[in-house]
Amino acid sequence: MTRIGRSDLDILPLSLGGNVFGWTADRDTSFAVLDAFHAGGGDFIDTADAYSAWVPGNSGGESETLIGEWLASRKPANVVVATKVSQHPEFRGLSASNVRAAAEASLKRLGVDAIDLYYAHFDDAETPLEETVAAFADLVTDGLVRYVAVSNYTAERIREWISLAEAAGADLPVAIQPHYNLVHRTQVESEIVPVAEQYGMSLVPYYALASGFLTGKYRSSDAAGSSPRAEGAAKLATPAGLALIDALEEVGDAHGASIASTALAWLRAQPTVAAPIASASKVEQVADLLASTSLELTADEVARLSEASAPAQG
Repeated sequence: MTRIGRSDLDILPLSLGGNVFGWTADRDTSFAVLDAFHAGGGDFIDTADAYSAWVPGNSGGESETLIGEWLASRKPANVVVATKVSQHPEFRGLSASNVRAAAEASLKRLGVDAIDLYYAHFDDAETPLEETVAAFADLVTDGLVRYVAVSNYTAERIREWISLAEAAGADLPVAIQPHYNLVHRTQVESEIVPVAEQYGMSLVPYYALASGFLTGKYRSSDAAGSSPRAEGAAKLATPAGLALIDALEEVGDAHGASIASTALAWLRAQPTVAAPIASASKVEQVADLLASTSLELTADEVARLSEASAPAQG
């Protein structure tokens, strides 16, 4: 088990991404994926109030609603749920009134008394950061949120948030959610990781498998056009990207592990990373994700993959 930052949230070091629920995974499939994840020891679920507003016919909140229905149906013990605010079509931005209204709407959809981990999803330049920090602090004070976190913030803005929170005697963020994986490392490692180390925060990286590229499924550009996800992954199938996949496969083979499990294990081994986020739109994908939590790479293997990934940085 791993603890998220300075919180008391102990979790298996893997977060199940809820972005596919209500999108590429319908209700029955979402329930089956959640069941398999929980049965395998998974206890950390990541979503956002905006998931999946981009799907025709959706309005936002579909993922939270499905997770809430699953929680009510299964009543699982000790499950940590993280969600986010700022991108829902009806609750855009991070003004105090919007943060409060969005949190209350998320609580209703999730059917829980408190949100375990509440992220500011994207920075809001139009709202004074002091107002946002105070709004999140009030949610903690009122018992609607247990811990505060930030997603997609620059190192400078995270430091500013922390300074404002310290001055106000408010709870500091315990986690940062950045875009971070073997083909997207440079800025996170040079800028975000030092902030996390300084303030005892954990990283919970999204796009941990680079839209599926780091599963080894997309080894050529032939997949482009079959779906937005496939097209994004296929763009990474450069000579440097494919050399990285080969290295992942070789390291994984030494452990009897898949390429996806190995890529997640590398990420988990990085400083300050508590739990990579990975999603599954099919039940059979869950086993590989869970396998990453017990895959312990040697220091040499971690270094080899880091070296192999350097030329593949986009």
